[in-house]
Amino acid sequence: MESQEGKKVNTLGDAASLAVEKYYQKILRHEAAVMDDRDPEELHQMRVGMRRLRSAVTGFAPVLDLPSEAEEKKIGKIARILGKLRDLDVMLESIQNHNLEKSTEKEQAFLDKALLALIKERQPALKAVQIVLESRSYQKMKLALETWLAKPRYQAISHLPIGEVLPDLLLPQVSQLFLHPGWLIGTKFDAGELRVKQLKMAQIEKELAKEGNVLHDLRKVAKRVRYLMSLFTDFYGENYEAYLDDIKGIQECLGNIQDSVVLQGFVTNLFDFKIKEHLPNFTASLVASRYTAWQEWEILQTQYLQPETRQNFRLELIHPSLQLTVDS
Repeated sequence: MESQEGKKVNTLGDAASLAVEKYYQKILRHEAAVMDDRDPEELHQMRVGMRRLRSAVTGFAPVLDLPSEAEEKKIGKIARILGKLRDLDVMLESIQNHNLEKSTEKEQAFLDKALLALIKERQPALKAVQIVLESRSYQKMKLALETWLAKPRYQAISHLPIGEVLPDLLLPQVSQLFLHPGWLIGTKFDAGELRVKQLKMAQIEKELAKEGNVLHDLRKVAKRVRYLMSLFTDFYGENYEAYLDDIKGIQECLGNIQDSVVLQGFVTNLFDFKIKEHLPNFTASLVASRYTAWQEWEILQTQYLQPETRQNFRLELIHPSLQLTVDS
């Protein structure tokens, strides 16, 4: 088959090098704009490219023979520095988009102070991003990737036909997702069956206080699976696309919950007071947003705790199309 970039993808090595090149080029496209701090969206896209590159390097680890300067840990370190700035941008946007009509003057005064604090905190975070993008380690990583892409080096299994080994590449990642303990949060065993409890708003807040980190980790695993699966849509059909959309939905609703929790924690730590007493409307809006996201999560949680859903997912991965061609 041919990729949409017009390159032949016959072997596992072909798919691996295409993935590395695709996401490396995405990083480069946004690098200058991030350095100049032109638009928060540019930072978001570069961070996505960095995370997808990291996922590709991890997913194709049995295939790739990358230089040490481009190993997964070094990519992850840069991605985390970009992530700190991105998290601040997300919080800034959330406060700016807060419904002012529901806020008292006192509340708005506190929120204005929070905005100023975020803007102040953003400056060193931006500087850290600019420093790392100018650093020797980042330049060495780019040079290593460019050198590797010019003449890729692989491990022995790279010559295997991509369609025949796709299940072996995808299933371990999906298994990690299915075995994650985050699926069991808010569930109970009833007559030998695992059921989702359909939690109320206050119960959700208690679960997040106790198990929020576990759900956040589940989101990260879902993201890795999504990024890996997105590389191989040309080898599968509509059912595969539907499963990929579900994984994206899991990532997004858990991400919305996490963003809301982080924002509330930031505001609470900033003022060192009981946020519900001083910012009741703002707090209520955050709790309501988490409740909405949790309801979306419960639908997917219920669906993916069903044995037949998981088994059908696995069966879909086992049967890629080996005769597919894609126009360049």
